[in-house]
Amino acid sequence: MEGGEDETEPQPLATELRDDAKKEIQPPPRSLKAHVWKHFGFYRQPGKKELDMTFTVCRHCHAKVKYFGNTSNTRAHLNRYHPELSEEKDDTPTPAAADQRTLHQFTKLPPSSARAKKLTTAIGYFIAKDMQPYRSVEKEGFRFMWKVAEPRYVIPSRAVFTDTVVPRLYRETKEKVGNAVIKAARVALTCDHWTSRATESFATFTAHYITDKWELKSQVLQTRAMHVSHTATNVNETFHAVAREWGLMLSDLVIVTDNAANMIAAMRLDDELTHITCFAHTLNLAAQKALKLPTVARLLGRIRRITGFFHRSTVAADALKASQNEKGISDHSLITDVTTRWNSAHDMVERFLEQLPAVCAALASPDVRRNNSTDSAALTDVEIKHAEEIVMTLRPLKDATNIMSEDSSPTLSVIAPLTAQLIQDTELDLADSPMVRDIKRAVHEDLAPRYSSVKTQNLLHMASALDPRFKALPFLSEEEQQDIHARMIAEAVALEDPGEAEGSPVEPETGQAEGPAPKRRSTSAALVNLLGKTFTEVRAAPKSVSTRAEEEMKKYSEQPALPLTEDPLMWWKSKEKDLPLLAKLAKRILCIPGTSVAAERVFSTAGDVVTAQRSCLLSEHVDQLIFLQKNLQISDYDN
Repeated sequence: MEGGEDETEPQPLATELRDDAKKEIQPPPRSLKAHVWKHFGFYRQPGKKELDMTFTVCRHCHAKVKYFGNTSNTRAHLNRYHPELSEEKDDTPTPAAADQRTLHQFTKLPPSSARAKKLTTAIGYFIAKDMQPYRSVEKEGFRFMWKVAEPRYVIPSRAVFTDTVVPRLYRETKEKVGNAVIKAARVALTCDHWTSRATESFATFTAHYITDKWELKSQVLQTRAMHVSHTATNVNETFHAVAREWGLMLSDLVIVTDNAANMIAAMRLDDELTHITCFAHTLNLAAQKALKLPTVARLLGRIRRITGFFHRSTVAADALKASQNEKGISDHSLITDVTTRWNSAHDMVERFLEQLPAVCAALASPDVRRNNSTDSAALTDVEIKHAEEIVMTLRPLKDATNIMSEDSSPTLSVIAPLTAQLIQDTELDLADSPMVRDIKRAVHEDLAPRYSSVKTQNLLHMASALDPRFKALPFLSEEEQQDIHARMIAEAVALEDPGEAEGSPVEPETGQAEGPAPKRRSTSAALVNLLGKTFTEVRAAPKSVSTRAEEEMKKYSEQPALPLTEDPLMWWKSKEKDLPLLAKLAKRILCIPGTSVAAERVFSTAGDVVTAQRSCLLSEHVDQLIFLQKNLQISDYDN
């Protein structure tokens, strides 16, 4: 029958099946990781070790299934002949091949997705904090890095960062800075002007205040282009514009600037503003007077030619290194001064004296002498002695400059004691050499008239009195000390809430002599028995603000002076509850910086922003980038 013919195998095929059953089924290659392959394998090719990939073999019935490189036939075989096995769950995830991308990797992140927005903001942080040009996002290496890090992310164009991302970061950061400035007890400003590589003039303002945690904060407020001449009137208008934009009261504002004539004249136009001239700039002017003395200038010129020669000549530089190694001297490079910074001249002479043996040996070597066509011969003994005197006499000014460059501790309180000490140190002494006398005289004559106005002196002396390191005021007479203490009490009272100050009753006079205690009346015991529960609390009469301020002043004066190495702000933090009125006054006075160094430091940042390749950067973008570089916090990224 027809059906019987189908069930009967031809003799050759039956023989082949019996032979196959004797063969060992080999496991599939490791690249085949689907769950179905636990039920199938392959035979080896006849006489070879290689697998016969033409058919796959069922491990349960030894049936041969045609293999086309996928699992369709093997799964169909299981479903048809071994349904109980095909129903098994595959709990093992099948990893993609190393060179095989998933659909997830091919899907681009929508620009509006949270992930894409976060990555775009991160690039904005990168541009602002590292002062990178906007064109960085279009550079091949930058794009390749992001393609490897996150293939799904599409980097926005440069215009997106210029017009959207960075301005948004600027607005958000400006709001945070503005809130902090408004909450501060008082804000002091530093101001300075500078010119970019594109010869565009800018004015930078920095804010200084003390937080509730008694931390001294310095933040750049703005860097705005000045397209008008720097007259006193125009400069004064910039002060008012800053106050308006940041919500600052002119009557409460203190501005620190350099000693430029237009700055001083601008401050004189406005009685509401309090002005402090930069002490570091004052020291620079005094030192420059000394450096311009003919004998000093001539010696500096000689040293400058020698250091310049070693910087220009590779032969001389190699000879200097050899001499340093031979004589066991530190391999420091020689320094050439910069005319705008007097302390660089001091550093130049000091380093020259340190390297003097190596310099002399290098200049005496035959190779160097052949290449030395300039006037860079070694100094004479007299010139060396004069160089040592310059370093010794100007060292106090350099140390004072370094002290004033601190930005983590109050500096206004240091001006008065430092000025008094420098004036005392530059008093002429009969034992001084002519060179030393000339330097001292030049410094003394320039420094003595500074800070001579009564208003400025009162502010400086009060700042020193509120600094627990200098509160003894040894540079003032006893009468002057008492006057400063009285001003501190008056200022502390004025700072108290007017309603509280006016509503506080005045304590009655207590100057009468105390007599013997009155005798206890016989009815006292009865009164206590009857009314004791009701009238047990005896309240002391509240003290006036003036009385409390006087008591705090007395308590403050009795406190031991703080060591010079300690932080005065941390001292006030620990005493704020005991001396609340004076602490409030200290927070308002000690926040004022003694220098405009903070504003000047922006110049170096601006130089990295407005480079030669970015000289066409718009002034608006200059303001945003400098502001973000100084104020943007990486810790705010996740917030």
